[in-house]
Amino acid sequence: MGSDVDLAPPSSSADRDGGGVTSPPAGAGGMRTAARITSHSLIAGLPVMLLGGLALALGPEISAALDDRAVAAWRTVFTAIVIQGVPFLLLGTVVSATISAFVPAWVFTRVLPRNPALAVPVAGAAGAVLPGCECASVPVAGSLMRRGVAPAAALAFLLSAPAINPIVLVATHVAFPGNPWMVAARLIASLLTSVAMGWLWIRAGREEWLRLPKGPTGHTPGASRAEEFRVSLQHDFLHAGGFLVVGAAAAATFNVAVPHSVLRLFSDSPWLSLPMLGLLAVVLAVCSEADAFIAASLTGFSPTARLAFMVVGPMVDLKLIALQSGTFGRAFAVRFSSATWVVAVLCSALVGWWLL
Repeated sequence: MGSDVDLAPPSSSADRDGGGVTSPPAGAGGMRTAARITSHSLIAGLPVMLLGGLALALGPEISAALDDRAVAAWRTVFTAIVIQGVPFLLLGTVVSATISAFVPAWVFTRVLPRNPALAVPVAGAAGAVLPGCECASVPVAGSLMRRGVAPAAALAFLLSAPAINPIVLVATHVAFPGNPWMVAARLIASLLTSVAMGWLWIRAGREEWLRLPKGPTGHTPGASRAEEFRVSLQHDFLHAGGFLVVGAAAAATFNVAVPHSVLRLFSDSPWLSLPMLGLLAVVLAVCSEADAFIAASLTGFSPTARLAFMVVGPMVDLKLIALQSGTFGRAFAVRFSSATWVVAVLCSALVGWWLL
């Protein structure tokens, strides 16, 4: 009977202990997946339900206590930004999850030259093949480094991927109708910033600043492609969707609550409006698929200042700084984010002066 034992699957601890517990049925995995999806949906939806209930219960009192025109303006700006941004956010996360689950990272290494200085612009242009939230660019860049891609090229890819992909450019075209120069300016300024930062790393970067990430060099062992797609889509959409709502609320509040005299103090000065919106992009941390709609709502600022908002946001914001600190180390994140912000603002000013 020894051959029977060899061919039989290993028994569970309960079977060995004589508990007589059988293995779970084949559908148990699907039930667990459904339970996880339901629990995540409830966790994500509970704050929305609570806020919605409070709004329904206290809405009349809040509206009566505030200027009705201000409340209506806030509601209009907030709703417009969310409704316009969500479709692009969903499309971007679907495409990003598809690439993450079904396209091996080594595909990107095949098209990069061995010379790091030549690989930087190629990697920057290749960022267009990864539509999705900027959060996805950090682990992809780390994966490229683990596969032997030069750090300068991987960093150029990290900066360009969320800024020049087709979904972001289409969203920018929709947010700025009749102004194709804004789309061209965003593409050129973002690509110029990513390439400049890659070359700057070759010139001035130090190995001790960059902590190479550790992790698997392929897809998650034992996980199906469909499961990886589901997990990636769920994480990216829920995570980025929350930042979209927060960013829309902040932009609506900014437009309604900040006095026009304060806005004019910054908007009337080209030297103050660019760094002002550059800092605002860092704080709001809006997903790149939706930041164009927020930039379009900042009508008090010049087109060049709004271009700086869209160029800085996908490359430097609070959530990206945190992700880079956890992946590449705090010393790298502080230096790289600071330098990227300066280069992005300067490139925005140059391209805006040229095209806008």
